[in-house]
Amino acid sequence: MAEIPDYQRLMLPVLSIAVEGETTAAKVVERVARQFDLTESQLAELLPSGRQAVIANRVHWAKFYMSKAGLIEMVRRGVFKASQRGVQLLAEKPARIDNTTLARFGEFNAFIEDSRRRAQPDGDARAEITITPVSRGALATALSPDDRIESALQEIDAGLRDDLLDRLFAIEPQAARAAFFERLVIQLLIAMGYGGGVGKSAMHVGGRGDGGVDGVIHLDALGIDRVYIQAKCYDRDSQISPAQVREFAGSLDDKKTTRGVFITTAQFSRAARDFVGGIQKQIVLIDRDELTHFMVSFGVGVRLDRAIEIKKLDEDFFEL
Repeated sequence: MAEIPDYQRLMLPVLSIAVEGETTAAKVVERVARQFDLTESQLAELLPSGRQAVIANRVHWAKFYMSKAGLIEMVRRGVFKASQRGVQLLAEKPARIDNTTLARFGEFNAFIEDSRRRAQPDGDARAEITITPVSRGALATALSPDDRIESALQEIDAGLRDDLLDRLFAIEPQAARAAFFERLVIQLLIAMGYGGGVGKSAMHVGGRGDGGVDGVIHLDALGIDRVYIQAKCYDRDSQISPAQVREFAGSLDDKKTTRGVFITTAQFSRAARDFVGGIQKQIVLIDRDELTHFMVSFGVGVRLDRAIEIKKLDEDFFEL
């Protein structure tokens, strides 16, 4: 009986199906199951968490990595198709598509480097041996089991954080997405421990006439100490300018406060960060990377999939 194909082996079949037109992961699973003659027991095989079928999970990763290479594009929530680049790649009649193939495209390599950077924000030396999808085969035998576990967790974390942004941008229309994001930011700050006082300790105030403020968090029970919030759901590759941050700083003057948090799905330009560093107001800038990091860390928009317990030898037990 043939084994369930790994996600790299599934890339060519998934792209071949996607080039036919709009499709879904469920339809792709049905097609590849027939193509690889998977049995009913193989189709029913679940991940250790028991929450997802192994074949569905591997189709997801094949699709995910190809989307990062620009071969697949999302049409709407849950629906995808091959991009023009994907069509062109298939026209070359490749015998196989894998991570080495994807490394031909700058967007994929940029994603891998960005994932590595986000996984090691403190410059941990382990970044030098992190397994990326491109280097997995070459490095796996040189890594200890602990390093392999850590690297796998970093890959999963990077994928999850990208999924969070993809899901957020799938909300339509744009006005509904912006309002949802403003409420999300309030929930996130509450989950982080802010707004812990009694009464309306946190509120969403975005909308017309908001004066450039989308929310407010009370840091004490009486509401004396407040932090005002600006939440901007912009394209993840766009940059917030100094002028936008300066405008938010001005809105704090109107509120007679010096504390604010500017949260965005985009990035802040170097000049915008320099501006905040040169004023007396306490304004914290949270970009897309910090946003998704906090969402995962504080359980906003995510749920626990599985808990893995790893035991180590207890040397003290054997002391005579």
